[in-house]
Amino acid sequence: MKKRTKIIILSVMVLLLGVTGYLNIALNNSVNNNPPSTTTTASYFSAYRNDRESTRDQEMLYYDAIIASPSSTKEAVTNAENARLNLVKQMDKELVVEGLIKAKGFEDCVVTISEKNVNAVVKAAKLNEQEVAQIVAVIQGQLGTSIKNIKVIPVE
Repeated sequence: MKKRTKIIILSVMVLLLGVTGYLNIALNNSVNNNPPSTTTTASYFSAYRNDRESTRDQEMLYYDAIIASPSSTKEAVTNAENARLNLVKQMDKELVVEGLIKAKGFEDCVVTISEKNVNAVVKAAKLNEQEVAQIVAVIQGQLGTSIKNIKVIPVE
């Protein structure tokens, strides 16, 4: 029974990863195929946030299932608890950085943080050097990320 539960949990994780990849590709294709417009930009930011929230909700449920399962080993429970905690910390960091970038006068932005890189998609037709420097300064100040690992992308 323990092995079967682990296989089911791993299968669900792989399925969620596949769905996330599909959604990422679908969103990228829809953004690339449509010329930029106010409607597209607004829907891009809201769609991205909705997808990110949905994916993270699924991840949290997955971690909770591992933690609550009586068949989970102590190591699996500890790993799930640590992964859940790290995800919450990442979500908090992204929210703070997004808020600070908006406070600099940008209408909207979405920040994604990976192990080494930080991407900031900002609602703007284009960004001048001073605006990019403001965004990079916020990211470096909050996350301590090297400038070579920061990517700022304007989206109109």
